Amino acid sequence: MSLLIKNGEIVTPDARYVADIFCADEQITRIDRHLPAPPGCEVVDAAGKYVFPGFIDPHVHIYLPFMGTRAKDDYATGSRAALVGGTTTLIEMCCPGRTDDALEAFELWRAQAEGRSACDFTFHMGVTRFDDRAESQLREIVRRGISSFKIFLAYKGAFGIDDTELYRTLRLARELGVIVTAHCENETLVAERSRELLAAGKTDPGQHHESRPPTVEAEGVHHLMTFAELTGAATYIVHLSCREALAQAIAARQRGVRVSVETLIQYLLLDKTYAERPDFEGAKYVMSPPLRDARNQAVLWHGLRDGLIQTVATDHAPFDFATQKPLGRHDFTKIPNGIPSLEERVNLLYTHGVRAGRLDLHTFVDVASTQAAKTFGLFPRKGAIQPGADADLVVFDPAYRGAISARTQSMNVDYSAFEGWPLEGRASVVTVRGQVAARDGRFTGQPGRGRFLARTPGHF
Repeated sequence: MSLLIKNGEIVTPDARYVADIFCADEQITRIDRHLPAPPGCEVVDAAGKYVFPGFIDPHVHIYLPFMGTRAKDDYATGSRAALVGGTTTLIEMCCPGRTDDALEAFELWRAQAEGRSACDFTFHMGVTRFDDRAESQLREIVRRGISSFKIFLAYKGAFGIDDTELYRTLRLARELGVIVTAHCENETLVAERSRELLAAGKTDPGQHHESRPPTVEAEGVHHLMTFAELTGAATYIVHLSCREALAQAIAARQRGVRVSVETLIQYLLLDKTYAERPDFEGAKYVMSPPLRDARNQAVLWHGLRDGLIQTVATDHAPFDFATQKPLGRHDFTKIPNGIPSLEERVNLLYTHGVRAGRLDLHTFVDVASTQAAKTFGLFPRKGAIQPGADADLVVFDPAYRGAISARTQSMNVDYSAFEGWPLEGRASVVTVRGQVAARDGRFTGQPGRGRFLARTPGHF
């Protein structure tokens, strides 16, 4: 089966032009004007629309046992939601607990995806314990095609590692050419502040922010940067939320530390007043780091525009409001952390970034696709429109007008963090390796067709 996308305006981080794209054997094979369609070829007319490289979400949780429950999506529902929203590749956080076996965890997470995912996928391997056995297994996991680790400087006693483990993880990553993604908060400050707040009877969802204010995140970034500078490891700060944390990352970069920065679509659009809503409604918006004061949003948008922040992700972690979030009704520390946003990231970023004049089209593509591909060893197979690249393409309709609703979403969760928000533009046709997988907000692809993407270390 071949595919021909005609008359679209192709947009990449460094080019913009009208041409046809011919795809065969799962790859882009030719780009030119007025290409003929061979017999049996599927033709998509993209006149009046943009054609982007398939978008990549570099930070999702699909299979996630967490805080006594489990995230609602599986790869069947999560990959459909991703594709409907224009995301064709997922990078999931594989997050074993401290007592779990690392290699068994990697095999478990991969088994959750294979045969279920409709889009391509790979993983960041969580390092939640570092000893001789874990080191040996991490080396084997890298041999199996994983080129990024994930560490937590939070969640004391669960996922968090101590400073000795941090140093040794970064040292191993430097040796292997692996990039280390990191959740940056100071776990001791979070634990102590949470204890004090609860003791004072402050238990509502809004207190989650007070347990980990911006200085706590900034201290976590500073801590990581010190260790990264001394080990020479390449690092990637996940879900950065505020000015103070960004300043620490920029300062480290200026003195030669290898660090990339990710922010999330929700930090760009939502603020901490959402988590302060009455009648426990704020629990829908509890995540870590928490939503911040609205003044941080301009800082993050400017950081994307100026190249100080490299990627926009979701940290997708869906927990039902009716049955799961209430685990923390009387104790904010027990609210399952996370916001469902996998399906809306691209359309919201276009609406509030491009349409609002905050980002140009090239930066939009770069931060939502190409930079993730380059950072995590997928480029130019992914994140590119060129001969030889996988035929992951998004035909995007800028004339579409609609609104977000939990009633119509593909994500398997009972609410939307963006209920009723208007959209100006959406993915019209989405392809995965040359096969149409979504059309106009509906999944039309092949369940289980997604492939594990093996990556080679040392690409940065």
